Amino acid sequence: QVQLVESGGGLVQAGGSLRLSCAASESFFNMGWYRQAPGKQRELVASITRGGNTDYADSVKGRFTISRDNAKNTVYLQMNSLKPEDTAVYYCNASPALSRVNYWGQGTQVTVSS
Repeated sequence: QVQLVESGGGLVQAGGSLRLSCAASESFFNMGWYRQAPGKQRELVASITRGGNTDYADSVKGRFTISRDNAKNTVYLQMNSLKPEDTAVYYCNASPALSRVNYWGQGTQVTVSS
């Protein structure tokens, strides 16, 4: 059974930083982070392939950095210059190559106070 275990959420003031981690029980080609704020749809924050190709939402470019440790099946999201609008539940996502199957973590709350 696939498991994605997230950690690192919390409460931070605007301008602060947080680092999210997600450890997967097996290797995946694509790993990433999505977020969902109250009353809004879940949206992609950032993704990274096993080879290191990355993609970011425009709203986080220049502030967030996604990285992964393939040996540990772990993906990270370094979030700097956080804004109140970054407040959301952040979900880890993983998927095999050329597959529509998606696996999700349980979600971790990130709250940015103004």
